[in-house]
Amino acid sequence: MPKTAESSEAKKKRARKIVSALHKLYPDADTALRHRSPLQLLLATILSAQSTDETVNKVTPVLFRRFKTARALSGAPPDQIEEIIHSAGFFRQKTKSIQGACRRITDAFDGRVPDNMDDLLTLPGVARKTANVVLGSAFGKCEGMVVDTHVGRLATRLALTWSGKDSKDAVKIERDLMEIIPRKEWTFVGHALIWHGRRVCPARSPDCEHCTLARHCPSAGAV
Repeated sequence: MPKTAESSEAKKKRARKIVSALHKLYPDADTALRHRSPLQLLLATILSAQSTDETVNKVTPVLFRRFKTARALSGAPPDQIEEIIHSAGFFRQKTKSIQGACRRITDAFDGRVPDNMDDLLTLPGVARKTANVVLGSAFGKCEGMVVDTHVGRLATRLALTWSGKDSKDAVKIERDLMEIIPRKEWTFVGHALIWHGRRVCPARSPDCEHCTLARHCPSAGAV
C-alpha cells in the first residue's frame, strides 16, 4: 500500500473514529490468555510466542498447579517444565525463558513480577510485546501498545503506520500508533485490533464487505 498524503491531524481524527468503532465492536477486548496473577500472565504470554492462545490455555493450568511461585519454577528440573509445555512449541527455549525470568523475579524482585517497563525488560524472554501485555492487563498501566502480527497487519492496512508491506518493524509500528492514539486507549486498542484481525481481517481474504472499519480503511476492498 503506498504512502498516504494524509496530514497528521487528519490521521489522528481518523484514528479516533477507528477507536470509537472498536469500542462498539469489542467493548470487553482484553487478552485471551487465562490468568489469575501477573506471574501467570507473564508466563502465559511467553508461552504464546508462535503458539495459539487456545493451546496455551490448555497448558498453563497444569503448569500453574504444579509450580505455584516464581521460586518453584526457577528451581524445577527443566524436563518437568518441558513435558508440560511441549505442545506450545519451542518448549526448550521457552523453558529457559520461563526459568530465567522466574530466577530474576525471585532474586531481584522478591518473587513479584515488576510493574514497570524498564524492570520487565530485564527479564529473560521478555520484550516490549510481553511487557505491554503484563502492564496493561495485569497492572492496568498504559506504558506502550501490544504489537503482534495482527496489530502490525491492521495498522498497516488502516494506514496508521508506514513500515513497509511486511509490517515487521514492531517498534516503529508501536511508536506510530502511540503518537495518534490517546494513551488511555493503548491497552484496549492493542487487544481490540488483535480480536478484529482474528475475526474479520486475517492475513488472507479479509472480509472487507462486512467490516465496520472499512469506511475508515484506505485498504478496504484492495487487499
